[in-house]
Amino acid sequence: MSKKYVKNKAWTVLLVLALGAVLALSGCGGSNEGAKPEAGQTPGGAGEGVQDTLIYGRGGDSVALDPAIVTESESLKIGMQVFDTLLEYKESTTEIQPGLAESWEVSPDGLIYTFKLRQGVKFHDGSDFNAEAVVFNFNRWSDPKSPYKFEGDSYDYYDSMFGPEGSRVIKEVKAVDANTVQFTLTKPQAPFLQNIAMPSFSIASPKAIQEKKADFKSNPVGTGPFVFKEWKRNDSITLEKNPNYWKEGQPKLAKIIVRSIPDNTARFNALQNGEIDLMEDLNPDDAKQLEGNNELQKIERPSFNVAYIGFNLKKKVFNNPKVRQALNHAVNKQAIIDALFAGQAKPAVNPMPPTLWGYNDSIQDYAYDLDKAKSLLAEAGYPNGLTEPLTFYAMPVSRPYMPDGKKVAEAIQADFEKIGVKVNIQSPEWATYLDDVKAGQKDDLYMLGWNGDNGDPDNFLYTLLDKDTIPGNNRSFYANEELHKILVKAQVEVDQDKRAEMYKQAQVIIKQDAPWIPLVHSTPLMAGKVNLKGFVPAPAGIESYSSVYFE
Repeated sequence: MSKKYVKNKAWTVLLVLALGAVLALSGCGGSNEGAKPEAGQTPGGAGEGVQDTLIYGRGGDSVALDPAIVTESESLKIGMQVFDTLLEYKESTTEIQPGLAESWEVSPDGLIYTFKLRQGVKFHDGSDFNAEAVVFNFNRWSDPKSPYKFEGDSYDYYDSMFGPEGSRVIKEVKAVDANTVQFTLTKPQAPFLQNIAMPSFSIASPKAIQEKKADFKSNPVGTGPFVFKEWKRNDSITLEKNPNYWKEGQPKLAKIIVRSIPDNTARFNALQNGEIDLMEDLNPDDAKQLEGNNELQKIERPSFNVAYIGFNLKKKVFNNPKVRQALNHAVNKQAIIDALFAGQAKPAVNPMPPTLWGYNDSIQDYAYDLDKAKSLLAEAGYPNGLTEPLTFYAMPVSRPYMPDGKKVAEAIQADFEKIGVKVNIQSPEWATYLDDVKAGQKDDLYMLGWNGDNGDPDNFLYTLLDKDTIPGNNRSFYANEELHKILVKAQVEVDQDKRAEMYKQAQVIIKQDAPWIPLVHSTPLMAGKVNLKGFVPAPAGIESYSSVYFE
C-alpha cells in the first residue's frame, strides 16, 4: 500500500500484515486468468462474429436488488455488476484498492478517514456521483428513521460491520467538498477499509432512491459496469453495458443474462446444450464428465467459506449446551463429504475457514460418536432421545458451500434418528426461507453457510455469532458476554498478532457453547465454455463480470 493511500505509519503496517494474509489466502484457490486476445481480435463483441452476451446460470433468484438490504449472495451478485464501492478488492483476493475513491488518508489516532473521490463519474440515471451521494447512502443505512428506509428493509450488513444503533462505529460522514468525503469514527476499527469495500456498501443514486422509493429494490441504479434492464422473477435478470463506465475498456460484454436454474444437473445440462455460457455450483459428481468435454472448462473457486447447521436458541430444547454438543457428536461429516461433495470439501471444526489468519488449529472437533451423543442427551434429561420432532429448515437452493441442501439434510436426519432425535425437513422458497430463519419462529434448526466478505476473521465471528448481530446474521440468536467482549476488543486492536490471539480465544468459547454444527469448508466448482476468458473467481463468491469476454 503506497503512502498515497494511507499516510499513518501504524495503520500502514496493519494493512501490510493484512495484505500478506490475503495473498496467502489467494494462493489457496484456483483462478481462471483468461488468455489475452490474439492480434486482430476485439474482445467484448466489437469484432464481427464475436459473442458479446454472457448467459450465466445460477441456483436461485435474487431476493432484492438493493445491496444494502440483503445478506445473501444471489442478490449481491447482481449488485456487483450494477454498483461500485468506494474501495474494491483486487481480482481473486481481498486486498483493497481504489474504487470510487481514488485515494485516502487516515489520522494518527485511527478515527478520521478522508477519501478523495473520482471525478466525472455518473450514475446510470445521469446524475452526478459526488461526496453528497456518499453521505446520503451512509446516512440512509445508519439512521433507523430515514425516510428512505422502506417497509420490510433492514440494513443487517451495516449493523454487523459498524455496530447496531446506539453503538455505531461510524459517528459522522460529511462532505468536505464535492470530491472529498470524511468519516469520523467513535473508536478505531481495524478492518474499516476492508469493510467499506464490501458490495453491501455500494453507492446508489440518491435521485433514483428518492424517486423510486420502495421500488428501488427492484430497479437499481448505480455507477457500475452494467445497467439494470429487466427482472423476470424466478427466471432471469438482464443487464446491459454501461457505455459511460469510468474504467477504461470495460465492460467488454454488451449484455448479461443471469438465469435461475435451481437444479444443479439441469444447469449443467443447459451448459452442455449451449443454453448458458457459465454456471455455478457444479455437482462434484459431474466434474469427471466435464473434464471429458473439450468444449468446456472447470473453474475452482478459492475455498473461503463454511456451511453449518444452526440451532435456534429461542427454542427451549436448545437452551442446554449438552443437547447442542450431543447433536454435534451425531453427525458423520466425512460420510456426507464422501457421498455428497465427492471429496470437494473438508470437515469444518470452527466457524471460520483454516485459510484465514487467526484460525485456531488446536481445537479438536466433536468426534462422530453416537454413544457419546446419547450419553450427553441423557445428562441433559433426555435418556430416550427427544420426545418431540424438530423442524429442520433445509436450503432449497444450491450454494457454493452446499451443492444439494436437501440431500445433506436427509443424511443428517438419518444420523439424528440413530440417537432418538426425529426431524421434519422443510424447504420453503429461498426468500421465505431467509425471512423465517431470521425471525426464528418456525425453525428449530436450520442450514446456512457463509462466504467470507473481506479477509478478516471479524467478518465470520462477529458478523455471525456476536450478540450485536441479533436480529440479523446471527440466526441462532446466540449471545455470550465473554465472547462479545473479546470480539469488540479485537475490532479496535491494530496489532494483527494480538488480534489473532483474541480470535483464537473466541473460537474456544464458541466450540464449547456449540451454537452450530460447523459442517464443511468446500471448494466450489464452476464450469464454463472453453472460449470464455477473463473470468476470475473471487474468494467471497461474488465478482464483477466487467473483464469477461469470449475469444
